[in-house]
Amino acid sequence: MAAATTAAAAARVGLLYDERMCAHATPDGEEHPENPERLRAIWRKLSADGVASRCMIMKAKEAEDKYIASVHSQNHIKLMRSISSKEYDSRRNKIARKFNSIYFNKGSSESAFLAAGSVIEVAEKVAAGELSSAIALVRPPGHHAEHNEAMGFCLFNNVAIAADYLLNERTDLGIKKILIVDWDVHHGNGTQKMFYSDPRVLFFSVHRFDYGSFYPAEGDASYCFIGEGDGKGYNINVPWEHGKCGDADYIAAWDHVLLPVAEAFNPDIVLVSAGFDAALGDPLGGCCITPNGYALLLTKLLGFAQGRIVMALEGGYNLRSIANSVSACAKVLLGDKFRFDTPDMQPFESSWRVIQAVRDELKTFWPVLSNRLPENISLRSRPSQIELYSSGSDSEVEDLPDAIASVNIIQITDGIISESLSKLNLDEDKIATKTTSSNVMVEGPTDSVEPQNDGSAAVSTEGISSLSSTWRSELSKVYVWYASFGSNMWTPRFLCYIQGGKAEGMNIPCFGSHDTSPPRGSMWKTVPHRLFFGRSSTPCWGTGGVAFLNPEINHTENSYVCMYKITLEQFNDVLFQENRLVKENGESGKTESPDSPLIGLSEIEFVSRNKGVHLAPIKDSWYSNVLYLGEEDNLPILTMTCPSSDVERCRSGELPLCPPSKTYSATLIRGLMEGKHLDADAAASYINTAATRGLTTGAYVEAS
Repeated sequence: MAAATTAAAAARVGLLYDERMCAHATPDGEEHPENPERLRAIWRKLSADGVASRCMIMKAKEAEDKYIASVHSQNHIKLMRSISSKEYDSRRNKIARKFNSIYFNKGSSESAFLAAGSVIEVAEKVAAGELSSAIALVRPPGHHAEHNEAMGFCLFNNVAIAADYLLNERTDLGIKKILIVDWDVHHGNGTQKMFYSDPRVLFFSVHRFDYGSFYPAEGDASYCFIGEGDGKGYNINVPWEHGKCGDADYIAAWDHVLLPVAEAFNPDIVLVSAGFDAALGDPLGGCCITPNGYALLLTKLLGFAQGRIVMALEGGYNLRSIANSVSACAKVLLGDKFRFDTPDMQPFESSWRVIQAVRDELKTFWPVLSNRLPENISLRSRPSQIELYSSGSDSEVEDLPDAIASVNIIQITDGIISESLSKLNLDEDKIATKTTSSNVMVEGPTDSVEPQNDGSAAVSTEGISSLSSTWRSELSKVYVWYASFGSNMWTPRFLCYIQGGKAEGMNIPCFGSHDTSPPRGSMWKTVPHRLFFGRSSTPCWGTGGVAFLNPEINHTENSYVCMYKITLEQFNDVLFQENRLVKENGESGKTESPDSPLIGLSEIEFVSRNKGVHLAPIKDSWYSNVLYLGEEDNLPILTMTCPSSDVERCRSGELPLCPPSKTYSATLIRGLMEGKHLDADAAASYINTAATRGLTTGAYVEAS
């Protein structure tokens, strides 16, 4: 590719760094990926490269409460203001545990207010023309923080606060439209929700999604969440299906989604939620962007808003890669030239498919996306399981030109391993899975059962894979009862899982089963488990909780289930679809599903004996726990729900309990009325009761 350059011959680039934001640290000095050394490593690199001396150095100042209140609740602001005070010394850690992936110490309050204020400060100066662009080296990061909740290492949503400040507090600066680009490897859930109905903000997030299992593991990171009301079409998600995505994948997303839409939107300023955890070698992200890649992504944004760009640090946990990447971006803003020559660079087939799906979803709002993507493109196939679970190595990193970075090799930080990247050792005879609660490796032969950290049991993938390619014909002769407690109680909706398509109220269609034969019968019964509504959104039903059956037995509770007599092959196809394991091949247009069942004959025997099984191959998926609810006509009654560990996370507040949407509730009510057990009022009361009560303890039915 030809040399790229900025047009800023005398760029005035702001660089904000303040050691005070390093005071936020783990309370007892424990190792943690989001630590003060992240800022210090970047500052050392920028100083060594001579970048810092070429920038206008700025110090942080705290944000005022009234500006933070534009996106956060007063209760949240009050807690963040006081959490580091002496009165909280005895309960600070307990409060932190109520949040998802959060710690507090005596320096957290000041750091949080400084981080929010810093992004306001640099954004204001860029908007006013005092700076051409700026980089805010801030922590704690912000894009996961929601209106009333800290989460994912984030206390305040720094970029959202700054965006609202420019739009509503400094109208004299003429900022009427803002493009927020979030290239952190995790979805910017907090920022999305804060501007979901606001057409003044075009929010673009490219992130690992992994069919909803990658943090923050919410359905609203899907491409079908495009905004609502006046903001419909102004929320863009590009959700990668797996790790190992690199420069080519991100550049394709820029060229075929972000850049054409941004040109049509014509923003007045660009705010970048600049997380560098998609960098090669990052211990949490598992992706492969090089500093060169980040430099090119940023260069492509310089054509908008007269180059008025504000970068605010988000994630990034490999000290070498985050320092190199920030230095490369700073040099772009300063106007340095660089070359980007990667003739063998190819995006993944899955990335190309995701990009086309995003374009299809948005083309009504952005006609520039109406054309199909080029077809004669060389693409990479999906990485193997071994590749997905391996870290980047030095040999994978291209040497960078001297103009970009003085250190050319990204090294892997030892000792920090994300729970999201489970370690697998594979060989021909057995599979070993490392539990997250112990250093003991549990190995076993076919049909082995692996203890999980939530007290359940899980069937090894080796036992499942051994059934060979004939499994469909074998399992098509075996019948079970599938017990539905959610939207599948309404038969037209359940038939979407069997015959494909979508029913009234659904946002996206189902792929259907290989065997499209309707159920051989149906019947209703009650079971001693509590119905509850968890999570906060799904691609199919939009915002609102969805139904789960508490795997704990509670004889004071009775929940309705509609039972369908289907084959074990069809049950596996429903299980695949519930856990988002089915996809469409972008080239052939054919549906692809796993080539092995999750529940075979040996698993049926196991689950009948142990009353439940947590499936190791999909252990992080929402419906990975198969329960045995008894027998009817000598056939097992099976259902699928969340593992008991998710119930505990809901009880602690780590996962949300959320009422269902009106559309989803209406579907459940239809199903209950169809069963002729409840009239409309009684069905509505049943759903409302389940949605408003908490979770109490009972007896577990997962195997232990």
